[in-house]
Amino acid sequence: MLAIVCPGQGAQKPGFLEPWLDLPGVRERLEALSVPAGIDLVAHGTVSDADTIRDTAVAQPLLVAAGIIAAAELLSPADLPSPDLIAGHSVGELTAAAISGALSDEDALRLVAVRSRAMADDAAKEPTSMAAVVGGVREEVLAAIERHGLHPANLNSAGQVVAAGAVDAVAALAEDAPARARVIPLQVAGAFHTPYMAGARDAVAAFAPELAPAAPSTPLVSNAGGELVTDGGRYLELIVGQVASPVDWEACMATLKERGVTGIIEVAPAGTLTGLAKRELKGVALANLNVPADLEAARALVREHAGVAPTAEEA
Repeated sequence: MLAIVCPGQGAQKPGFLEPWLDLPGVRERLEALSVPAGIDLVAHGTVSDADTIRDTAVAQPLLVAAGIIAAAELLSPADLPSPDLIAGHSVGELTAAAISGALSDEDALRLVAVRSRAMADDAAKEPTSMAAVVGGVREEVLAAIERHGLHPANLNSAGQVVAAGAVDAVAALAEDAPARARVIPLQVAGAFHTPYMAGARDAVAAFAPELAPAAPSTPLVSNAGGELVTDGGRYLELIVGQVASPVDWEACMATLKERGVTGIIEVAPAGTLTGLAKRELKGVALANLNVPADLEAARALVREHAGVAPTAEEA
């Protein structure tokens, strides 16, 4: 059983798309996707600096386009089996929608353009931020987050919760960390996946009827409690709600485990989600697809794990 996973905002790095432009047709495809994205994906993926691509309105379309390109190259051989499941973290859910066919590539880029601009607008309304709380006891961590008037924006794993809210409240949490936990401020523009993003959620909801969701070719695992989704309209509905609701990646990993996933490939820019899986999904084979040189090993993993039911011992 093989899953493809797609990273969220913060995974981007300056120049990370440069190696992909050496492949035939990639530059032209990125140029075409730049139209619905409303930004120059080639420039931002190759020469833009870290501050430029940290901008929400740039980072999100860039990540979705990168994942679409990497997955298309990965799955291009006609004899390659299809993945069994696809999941994305936060904006990675739009990448997952495109890879699965729940949305066309163009619709996914149109949607992320609206989503990213609306989230950037909400983030600019008042000073908000996010911080990762690593370690500690889950109940105590959540209690500390609530005590400081913050929200649990990301439930990333058993040992990591991301808190979000007012800048001063995030700073106060850092000074009052839960027992046996570290609070690590994140370089983000706002309190994503919290009620602070209500305006962005409404903007995405207003735009969603312009899209044409379809049945995904591969089941999707949603950030909303790890729900397994086989209907494109339902997945789009969950994507809309996700803008102002927590990302439950811990539940997504639980679903992958329950379904018997034995191999996971993270598309570019990879490493964050396989890092979480390494700690939470012991024994699952992992691969990062960051550059074209990774394609051969990733395809080998697809051939070894896709469509293969887990053994009784693995299940």
